[in-house]
Amino acid sequence: MDKNIGKKLDGRYEISELIGIGGMADVYKATDIVDNKVVAVKILKKEFAENEEFLRRFRNESKAIALLSHPNIVKVYDVGFSEKIQFIVMEYIDGITLKEYIENEKVLTWKDSVHFIIQILRALQHAHDRGIVHRDIKPQNIMLFTDGTIKVMDFGIAKFAREEGRTATDQAIGTVHYISPEQARGDVTDEKSDIYSVGVMLYEMLTGQKPFDTDNPVTVAVMHMQNTAERPRSINPDIPAGLEEIILRAMEKDAENRYQTASDMIRDIESFKANTQIVFGYYEEDVPEETDSPTQYFAAAAADADDENLDEDDYYDDEDDEYYDDEEEEEEEEESRSLFIPVMTAVTIAFIVVAGFFILWLVKGVINNEIQQTKYEMPNLVGWDYYEAKAEYEHLDIQINDTEYTSYEKDVIYEQDIAVGDAVTSGQTVYVNVSLGVSMVEVPKVNGLHSDYAAKMLDQAGFVVEEKYELSTDGTEASYVIRTEPAAGEQAESGSTIIMYISKGMNSDAIVIQDMVGWTLDQATQLCTYLGLVVEPVGEPSLEEENTVIAQSVEPDEVLEAGDTIVLTYSNGEDPSGTVPFTMPIPAEAMGRFALDFVNSEGDVIASTTFLPTITNQITVQVDGTGTDTITVVLSNYANNQQREIGVYNFDFAHVTFRPVREDINGAFEAVGAFPEETTTTQATTTEPPTEPPTEPPTEPPTQAPTNPPTEPPTSSTTTTTTTQPPTDPPTDPPTDPPTDPPTDPPTDPPAVVDPAEPSEEIAG
Repeated sequence: MDKNIGKKLDGRYEISELIGIGGMADVYKATDIVDNKVVAVKILKKEFAENEEFLRRFRNESKAIALLSHPNIVKVYDVGFSEKIQFIVMEYIDGITLKEYIENEKVLTWKDSVHFIIQILRALQHAHDRGIVHRDIKPQNIMLFTDGTIKVMDFGIAKFAREEGRTATDQAIGTVHYISPEQARGDVTDEKSDIYSVGVMLYEMLTGQKPFDTDNPVTVAVMHMQNTAERPRSINPDIPAGLEEIILRAMEKDAENRYQTASDMIRDIESFKANTQIVFGYYEEDVPEETDSPTQYFAAAAADADDENLDEDDYYDDEDDEYYDDEEEEEEEEESRSLFIPVMTAVTIAFIVVAGFFILWLVKGVINNEIQQTKYEMPNLVGWDYYEAKAEYEHLDIQINDTEYTSYEKDVIYEQDIAVGDAVTSGQTVYVNVSLGVSMVEVPKVNGLHSDYAAKMLDQAGFVVEEKYELSTDGTEASYVIRTEPAAGEQAESGSTIIMYISKGMNSDAIVIQDMVGWTLDQATQLCTYLGLVVEPVGEPSLEEENTVIAQSVEPDEVLEAGDTIVLTYSNGEDPSGTVPFTMPIPAEAMGRFALDFVNSEGDVIASTTFLPTITNQITVQVDGTGTDTITVVLSNYANNQQREIGVYNFDFAHVTFRPVREDINGAFEAVGAFPEETTTTQATTTEPPTEPPTEPPTEPPTQAPTNPPTEPPTSSTTTTTTTQPPTDPPTDPPTDPPTDPPTDPPTDPPAVVDPAEPSEEIAG
């Protein structure tokens, strides 16, 4: 078992489980018992914790990282230093990494890729503005929520780990697939190194492969320094040309040729989003040399026109020489005229051609410039610092409409007047509401006041009141306030909860219950017996050692009186693990191929199965687990990827049982489209025909009777009698008719009775 699990760092961060292993540190899930929230704790590995130079830099720079506050950056709450352990306390993210998402999707659409990259760039710009460079940007360090929100992790960690003399193969450098050329060389790196890594990630998202990839990390690093990556559009032709230019510019080997800031790259991406046909002109190697510029093009056009007209002049000269051979004076005059007119014509045509191309070039430039500058998609400004938003979106005139105290930090935008995604023009005014920060209010002094009056005072001050009762040790009368948390006179956020402790009075017989979980059963029983309580022990399977108390019926600090009963649940030493057979009926009308997923309370899929309703009318799935857990069963339809919850169940793996908390099997199958419309139509047609036999059978037998048994009128009359019965009671007639019908017409009569729903087929037969 991991030695860190169960530790309480700084007396407040209680570690519960290991959730990630990295090159520099391990990440644990923990509970902040002071703020009562789940956090992530990153504990540095021993080899780094024992390096004095690294620790010095880590301590100095981690304080700066804790100041980063941006919607797309995982928040750092706290850092801790001691001789034995170095740790960082961060925001706990319940999501997946971008690496996992890319591996699942293979190739992303350009819209999804751009959506993710812009968020990453905004996070980087926020850090770069504060002098912090990530140096280890990669999909593994990007967290993704289900709503598409991005959070960047590990800001500054790679920077702290980099020491003089380390090579590209050193573990601290990070993943070499996303490393910049200057970082691979061991040179000094800045924010442009992060931009290179972002370009590599965008390349991978759109092509489904990394630009440089081999089994040898050193070879990959060298390729980043020396090789030219294959053009993205040669791998995926669906990538727009403008987006390819953005990728290539971000991945320039020479840092000076890259985007100089994250904002520069965002600006080009926003221009691309506004006009997906845009071409920035950063790379012109595919453009013919003679059309590199309008001037060159026009000069070439004029030269071609002159050459063509000179050829025409030669033609006319030859003709004139032959025609005017005997008249020299007239020849000179005529030759003069023939040369002058074509030359002037050529000059005129050349001028018109050049002017036409020049006008077209100007018009195209104006149109493209107008499109790029005036058509934008309104970004989401909520969560942005007002001043950062103004600097980031210079093409918009962002103005403050209103300010007030909110749950957002000071100067953060919490509302905008133009909806996200709406079209806006360059220079358009956008009005936003900006937070003044969280309103802080002084907690009123209510100690010694009656609880009813004290609650009203706290409510009027803007607080939510939570009441707790306890025995008084200072003589406070029952129903009067002993103290509050936070204490009187302290500052607390407006709207936050104030715990008000109310006296239960002084009672010598009252017993304050201790927390006995983790004690042995003998220890807990002895204490309770000594205090005069009646102990009711209950053994349960558990992973804890045998006879260890795992639960108690009365919470710690609650009060009982002598003679009251307390239930102590203890480990009986049995394994709480087990396999619960989950059986579920399948609606008979369901059609298709389906899957069942069993999701535990942690959000993990612990069992799955697929099934075809046409093969079985019920399904049984063996679900493995430990102890008790709340399991959600999810139904998926492979045909349309629709999902719906079948139900929520309490599983007791130790006792191999489960019971539903809520369940709607038919509703789930209907919601995922398991009952096709064709089934409904078929059912409708099969239920209508029973209304028709009463009219058809009486008319048909008279025509059939003379043709089939002409010599037996009594039998045909009997047949007529039997065919008039099915409309009265179709379900019961078929068994009674065959005995009378076979002598008359065995091959045809029974089907007429058995299937009254299709009388037309019987007549046709």
